Amino acid sequence: MPNITISVSEELYKTIKHHKQIRWSEVARRAMVNYAQKLAMLDKLTANSELTEEDAIAIGKKVKRGIAKRHGL
Repeated sequence: MPNITISVSEELYKTIKHHKQIRWSEVARRAMVNYAQKLAMLDKLTANSELTEEDAIAIGKKVKRGIAKRHGL
């Protein structure tokens, strides 16, 4: 199995070192697997889409404006 090295902030490093009973590599692996599964689902959902990235951005802006208007922002 390949290895990955990551950088973390000093604050996070101190927390990790304080909780040595936790298998941090397993926590990281599970988080990456979960994120990769979400990306795979997104790829599958958008595989046949004819929208361009610009179309998606425009739709997103309209949605945000509508939400802001609904909440009086």
